Amino acid sequence: MNNSTLKKTIFALAAIGSLTFAKAQKIAHISLDSLVSVMPETKTAKDAAQTYYKGIENESISMQSELETKYQKYMQEEATMSEVVKKNKQEELNQLQRRIEDFKMQAQQDYQKKSAELTAPIMEKAKKGIEAVAKEGGYKYVLDTSVGNVLYSEAADDIFAAVKKKLDSMPLATIPGAMQTGGVKDPKKPVNNTPPKGR
Repeated sequence: MNNSTLKKTIFALAAIGSLTFAKAQKIAHISLDSLVSVMPETKTAKDAAQTYYKGIENESISMQSELETKYQKYMQEEATMSEVVKKNKQEELNQLQRRIEDFKMQAQQDYQKKSAELTAPIMEKAKKGIEAVAKEGGYKYVLDTSVGNVLYSEAADDIFAAVKKKLDSMPLATIPGAMQTGGVKDPKKPVNNTPPKGR
């Protein structure tokens, strides 16, 4: 085999290898944020998070109201107080103020933890849907276009519609402590068709 034939053979093998590699690396993309936003469980989780936040907010308002009431009473009675009583009342007000600040800080962390707990099942279901569609379509990689900007990419398939359809056929994700509404019924749960008594 002369040099010219050898070069042609190497070039042909390289070309075949490149095509095989490109075919093996089938790529798709999806906006995970957009997908999650259209899932029915997301509204359920948001409603549950809002209810949870309201409870925290009500407690904070109650503590703040208590502080204001005690401060107004202190200001009205300050002139008639002895030094030891005045000092005691001031310390009481300072402690309540610190409690409110500590509560707000802890409440913020608690709310973030609760939000993560509520959204975790949704993310898990979304990822399962993406995985299922990726396997069915033979995709080796699925890029999330909701994080960062894709400045350039080779031709890739947007699998949003396929994953959305897949999710619609799956049971609703269970949101901790939240009432489920709508969605596909869980085939594992028995349906009670017995009419109410007394009719």
